[in-house]
Amino acid sequence: SYGHLTWEWAQRLRGSAYPMLLAGLYKALQLLGKDDVQLLIWVPRLVQAVLAAFADVKLYLLVRHLENAETAKYVYFCQLCSWFTWYSCTRTLTNTMETLLTIFALYYYPIKGSKMGSSCKYLTLIALAIVIRPTAAIPWIPLVFSHFLQEQRKADLILHNCIPVGLVTLGISLITDRVFFGEWVLVQLNFLKFNVLQNLGTFYGSHPWHWYLTQGLPIILGTHLPFFIHGCVLAPKRYRIFLMAVIWTVLVYSTLSHKEFRFIYPVLPFCMVFCGFSLKHLKAWKKSAASFLLVSNLLPALYTGLIHQRGTLDVMSHVQELCKDSNQSQAFVFIMMPCHSTPFYSHVHCPLKMRFLQCPPDLTGNESYIDEADVFYLNPLGWLNKEFYNDTLLPSHLIFFSVLEQEISSFLALKGYEKTATIFHTHVPQGRVGSHIYIYRRGLK
Repeated sequence: SYGHLTWEWAQRLRGSAYPMLLAGLYKALQLLGKDDVQLLIWVPRLVQAVLAAFADVKLYLLVRHLENAETAKYVYFCQLCSWFTWYSCTRTLTNTMETLLTIFALYYYPIKGSKMGSSCKYLTLIALAIVIRPTAAIPWIPLVFSHFLQEQRKADLILHNCIPVGLVTLGISLITDRVFFGEWVLVQLNFLKFNVLQNLGTFYGSHPWHWYLTQGLPIILGTHLPFFIHGCVLAPKRYRIFLMAVIWTVLVYSTLSHKEFRFIYPVLPFCMVFCGFSLKHLKAWKKSAASFLLVSNLLPALYTGLIHQRGTLDVMSHVQELCKDSNQSQAFVFIMMPCHSTPFYSHVHCPLKMRFLQCPPDLTGNESYIDEADVFYLNPLGWLNKEFYNDTLLPSHLIFFSVLEQEISSFLALKGYEKTATIFHTHVPQGRVGSHIYIYRRGLK
């Protein structure tokens, strides 16, 4: 009976299907009496990792079925080498589950020459992916359209597969969200309105139209890029539909102002198929190319996965210690960082009083609207003095990036705060994000 729901849930932009999986894991741990905070943190990641492993194997089996074991081996190798897959596949993001379901669906997609094709199975997996994240439909539009054109019994495909699968998954989505929200709501429609029709995602940043072409796709592909281009030339004609899915997805996302690397993560497995074809046909350079791919991806995978921007996770172990303190009820943690920088109650697992700077977008059309985080960073010292005008309101602990320390040093000294921890965050500090995170505690003797 404690925790925090972000504004997306209040606006009904998120569906309950994927969180229900995590909630089920939490409930199982509770029933077993093992709902320790470390297990709450690690079990969802481990489950996601196992699902990612199954998806990798499915990709291998798909190519082995369509081509041969040798080609499948190289596609599998390219998939396992991808630094961005390492970085993303164990994260409990809807983009991650969207990608995994895309691979599972691809296994049953009736591409020319496939004997594993199953319209019902691949459409069901697509529908499930769309329930979890509506954008999952984007890469599948050219694939489903191609299937429809090639299908001899088009009426049967629509009447016996598309309509039943669509109605069942839509019904399940409506019922689960009805139970969660307490009212009938179609979150997929709300998601579409917010991100596409109203384009309110620009509140969290905008990029030029060519960003995915010049930065997004090249960066997530990394050193796979030349192999991807080479593979596009070599791959048989029947795989052009995979390339169309990649191009179509990148172009569609390019029309939206707000862009992130994770949005195009679902096209990465398609790209790995072409990379595998390239590696297989290199002949004399095969071993050298494979070694190059392994080393050039292993280093960024280890760095981004274990070192880069790790401080916002590491700081939560310090917050967890407050739960063991006998004065827990008097503790109040204020995270003065760009909003959603750190995890929250899922990494604490006790009713500790906590607060962070909010950044909900304005949905009323007020052009002069500024969120709490932006107001804070305009004048941190003035904001703190105004917000905590009475000493009884002061947090017991302040957490913030090192770049903020000098600006609020007078407030810290005046209110009796002392630094208790310094945590490394990144070698590449930018703007509001510093190289280290500081924890200050009030009233140390």
